[in-house]
Amino acid sequence: MAKGGKRPKGKKITLSVAKNCIKITFDGKKRLDLSKMGITTFPKCILRLNDVDELNLSRNMIRKIPDSISKFQNLRWLDLHSNYIDKLPKSIGQMTSLIYLNVSNNRLTTDGLPVELNQLKNIRTVNFGLNHLDRVPTTLGALKELQEVGLHDNLLSTIPNNISKLPKLKKLNTERNPFPKAEESDTFIDSIKRSDNLYLVEEKDLCGPCLRKCEQAQDKLNKIKSMATVEPRRAIFSSLVSHNSMANESQEDWRIRSTSP
Repeated sequence: MAKGGKRPKGKKITLSVAKNCIKITFDGKKRLDLSKMGITTFPKCILRLNDVDELNLSRNMIRKIPDSISKFQNLRWLDLHSNYIDKLPKSIGQMTSLIYLNVSNNRLTTDGLPVELNQLKNIRTVNFGLNHLDRVPTTLGALKELQEVGLHDNLLSTIPNNISKLPKLKKLNTERNPFPKAEESDTFIDSIKRSDNLYLVEEKDLCGPCLRKCEQAQDKLNKIKSMATVEPRRAIFSSLVSHNSMANESQEDWRIRSTSP
């Protein structure tokens, strides 16, 4: 904050400046990159460039995203991380082409996430990390195409079952949340990873020592499942959604994965 509590005067973005910030990605997409430019107010002039495929407004000082952002109907990639945003507009649900949404490192609360997020039927990656969420909207469970979810560094005490059971979910980052009994997290079974390493064999094909080992593992798994029905546990997953410091380095890799069949 500037002296006297006044907000710092941000850089004014003109249409000419914005046009010069459009880049063509290696896969032929138009990307408007206005990151790290000291912007304090969403530049309305960029609405005239609503044919871009990707929009990066990260690492600025933006406090409010207007309803008019829904004019970016072709947008598939939206990066708003590291701003001062405390809520998202309801109109974001109209941006149904979105595949990637990063709003990490802002001031979002759970009430600042509109129900209309459940309309983003094509979304594959969302990052809500480093915010002030005290619960996860169950509406996210309607996003069946989700593959990566970032919820790290919030105020969460539990994760809804319909999130962890999303059919295509591969990565879920819930680190550094105040989950109860975190010391028991080491015994939590990562069902997502486990499903990728499941091999079925006949009992008769196992040697004695291998059979006993499998029986012990099954007993342990049954015990964990019975305990999980009594108390909520902290969900820990490996291969986590990247933090903001790694965002730029991973963007090209993300494009390759998101555009592959």
